Amino acid sequence: MTTSSEIPTLPTAKSGDLSLAYETFGDPGDPALLLIMGLGAQMIGWPEDLCRQLAQEGLHVIRFDNRDAGLSTHLHEAGRPDLRAVAKHEAQPPYTLTDMAADAIAVLDALGIEQAHIAGGSMGGMIAQEVAIEYPGRVLTLTSIFSTPASGVGKPTPEAQAALTGPPATTVEEAGQRAVQNAAVFGSTGFPLDEERVVWRAQEQFRRANDPAGFARQLAAIYGSRDRRPGLAAVSVPTLVIHGEADTLVQPEGGQATADAVPGARLVTYPGMGHDLPAQLWPDYVKEISALVRSV
Repeated sequence: MTTSSEIPTLPTAKSGDLSLAYETFGDPGDPALLLIMGLGAQMIGWPEDLCRQLAQEGLHVIRFDNRDAGLSTHLHEAGRPDLRAVAKHEAQPPYTLTDMAADAIAVLDALGIEQAHIAGGSMGGMIAQEVAIEYPGRVLTLTSIFSTPASGVGKPTPEAQAALTGPPATTVEEAGQRAVQNAAVFGSTGFPLDEERVVWRAQEQFRRANDPAGFARQLAAIYGSRDRRPGLAAVSVPTLVIHGEADTLVQPEGGQATADAVPGARLVTYPGMGHDLPAQLWPDYVKEISALVRSV
C-alpha cells in the first residue's frame, strides 16, 4: 500500500472530453483483463496485491478510475442530480451505465487492445455487463462480481441502504471511521475484518478525490439505466458470476439473476462473503478468473 505522498501520476485515456486514469500490471503481451470498480469506489478498490496475483497467472491486468471518481474527470458542471426523480423516471441522469461502458472501451483503445476479458464489481459489474451487451466483439469473457442485471433485483437491506447513502465524510479521519462502520453493515461477516486495509483504502480515496456529488451522479446512472436481462440473453462469451451469500448491499438474488440471464453462465457463491473482496478468497477469485480466461 502506498502513502498519500506516493500517489503516482498515471497515464490517461480519452473518452470524448473525459480523461480516465488507469494503471496496468503484468506483461502487455499477455491476455488483457480489464477491471471495473463500483459505486463511489476508485481503482484502488481492486487491491494491488490481487492485481499482481492475477498478473502472475499470465494476465495483463488493467484497473482504472471511472468518470466522477479518483483521478479521472469529474463532471462538476453537471451538479447534484435529483436521485428521487431519477429513480421514479421523472428525470434523466447526467449519464448512464452505457456511457460508462464506453469509457471502459476507451481505456482499451488507449492501450491498443482489441479484445479483453472484462470483470467488474458491484456497479462495475453492471458496467461490465453493458460492455458485453454493447461491444460483443471486444469481449472475450465476462466476470460479474456482487452485481445485478437490474437495480430492482437484489436490492439492499434498509440498513445497507442507509449506510450507503448516509452523510458523506468530511475529513480523512472520518472517511476511515465511516468505512469501518459500513464494513460492519455490508462487509464479509464470515471473515476477519482487515481494519488497517479498510481504513487505508477509504482515507486514500478521500485524498485522491473526495466528491459526494460525483457519487450521486454515479448512483443516478444506476437508477436511470435499463434492465440488462434482455441484452444479457444474447451474450455468448463464457461468463462467471461471483457473489457473497452474506451480501446485504446487493443481495444474492442479484448474482442469481445475472447468472440466469446469461446463457451458460457459471455462478459461484461464498458463505460469509459480503460486499467486499476478503483477502482469504483472493486465491479462489484468481483460480476462477484464470480458469475462465483459459477456457477461450
